[in-house]
Amino acid sequence: MAVRINCSIQNTLCLLNPSRLSLHSRASRLQLKPQLHFSLNPSRRASFCTCASTNITPSNDEPFVLTTPLYYVNAPPHMGSAYTTIAADAIARFQRLLGKKVIFITGTDEHGEKIATAAMAQGSTPYDHCNLISQAYKTLWKDLDISYDKFIRTTDSKHESIVKEFYSRVLANGDIYRADYEGLYCVNCEEYKDEKELLDNNCCPMHLKPCVSRKEDNYFFALSKYQKSLEETLTKNPNFVQPSFRLNEVQSWIKSGLRDFSISRASVDWGIPLPNDKTQTIYVWFDALLGYISALSDDREQPDLLNAVSSGWPPSLHLIGKDILRFHAVYWPAMLMSAGLSLPKMVFGHGFLTKDGMKMGKSLGNTLEPNDLVNKFGTDAVRYFFLREVEFGNDGDYSEERFINIVNAHLANTIGNLLNRTLGLLKKNCQSTLVEDSSTAAEGNTFKDNVDRLVEKARIHYENLSLSSACEAVLEIGNVGNSYMDEHAPWSLFKQGGTASETAAKDLVIILETVRIIAIALCPVTPSLSWRIYAQLGYSRDQFEAATWRDTKWGGLKGGQVMAQPKPVFARIENLTEVEDKGVAVGNGKTVKSKGKLKQAQEVAGA
Repeated sequence: MAVRINCSIQNTLCLLNPSRLSLHSRASRLQLKPQLHFSLNPSRRASFCTCASTNITPSNDEPFVLTTPLYYVNAPPHMGSAYTTIAADAIARFQRLLGKKVIFITGTDEHGEKIATAAMAQGSTPYDHCNLISQAYKTLWKDLDISYDKFIRTTDSKHESIVKEFYSRVLANGDIYRADYEGLYCVNCEEYKDEKELLDNNCCPMHLKPCVSRKEDNYFFALSKYQKSLEETLTKNPNFVQPSFRLNEVQSWIKSGLRDFSISRASVDWGIPLPNDKTQTIYVWFDALLGYISALSDDREQPDLLNAVSSGWPPSLHLIGKDILRFHAVYWPAMLMSAGLSLPKMVFGHGFLTKDGMKMGKSLGNTLEPNDLVNKFGTDAVRYFFLREVEFGNDGDYSEERFINIVNAHLANTIGNLLNRTLGLLKKNCQSTLVEDSSTAAEGNTFKDNVDRLVEKARIHYENLSLSSACEAVLEIGNVGNSYMDEHAPWSLFKQGGTASETAAKDLVIILETVRIIAIALCPVTPSLSWRIYAQLGYSRDQFEAATWRDTKWGGLKGGQVMAQPKPVFARIENLTEVEDKGVAVGNGKTVKSKGKLKQAQEVAGA
């Protein structure tokens, strides 16, 4: 049934709403073309997950759709953006290991006042500036082994079509009206602020810069209309916002009273024009949030909102930083309700990163550049440190000393050295060939049960987005493997010969099976390292790519299987900041000389 549009009545009601007292009493009747009709099927009203646990793995027939924010291209990528995307990639890779069809969406937000200003400062056009920064994101994601499926840019033509259709649908539902607005505006947030949330001198608490007074003739979204619906959503589905302490923040915002917000800008040219008023452009957040839907659309000539929605909406997970929680957990659900679309199953807001215990900033000269970290330490090290050392959801701190210590202890020693010394013994005593299947080698051995238990522990942590705990469980497999090696001392048994030598050969099979399982279980976090381990175990790239979580089950290695020649899969990072002009041996046996620099050599076995 088509919905009639009666904007004058809606406008009057909006202006009489006490929550909109900041709006001046000038509402305008919207002149709409008669062909703007939208069928709103009651069965397609907003819906949400009512599951009781944090587990977000969908049923077998549903795709697992997850998103990062669409990153703002006013400046090149920073470590905060990289952290979100690394975490999202680990989650996506784990879901693929479970056999799920995954649609991993990321992209760039390319409209708004800040973009135009940044382009002008560089002597460039907004379009050229967006192309440059968007490509910088794609390059960094490649360097970080990010396996995204969709990269949406808000300057894509298909995105603009979806935004205009969504806007018109909300308009048809009577939730958009026109009014004057005067208030304090943060240019960096591109958002009007309430005075009660500002610091001294009307400074934005996020950017610590004074907000400016602005008066505009804008179009507004009737957010206050959805206050009760949002409250009910959070009550029925407390897992909609995670971690739980973020839910408390969102509930507090809603209970304090929702105010309608401006969804257009009269003073910003770099944006998508309103379908019903070409003199204004759509507010950057109303525009960018729809990238999660437009990314699902195909490249047909006439992109269609419902076609995009049918290709994977709603997502299983929106992964964001806590600074944009309000937009994703309050504004976005209300917009979707207005359009009659389902809500995301979960919005997860992670914390901020600090450096040496201090907030990072250009003015402090302590920024952390992801490109520099990757070039200095390698992809695996960067991915592992931030996922292992930052409890997902909380704030986390980076220090170079801790970074080096953690990566060396966990990846180079616990995992890398265990593999290397075991392969060395196998080469010396068994011609690099396994004497029997790992399944029979471990018969009657409780060690296998310990590994199985830790694998299951890691799986549960991955599913509950406890990425740090998942890394801990996998590392513990490495610890028990090293303990087994030290307790059984196969090097000593080989010297004894006879049955002792046969036992030692079986022990090597057991340890190598343990490392094989580690490679699969840690693959979501360190995919390149996992491949290097698999290559050392004599597998092809195709065999590695075909591996699933089922391959963490004990029994993968077979008798007669020939291992590769032992090479370090992860070389130690040598901290030379206190050692000048000294030759330092790294993992490949070569010597690196450096003055106050960090050097890492990594052998990519079989790559």
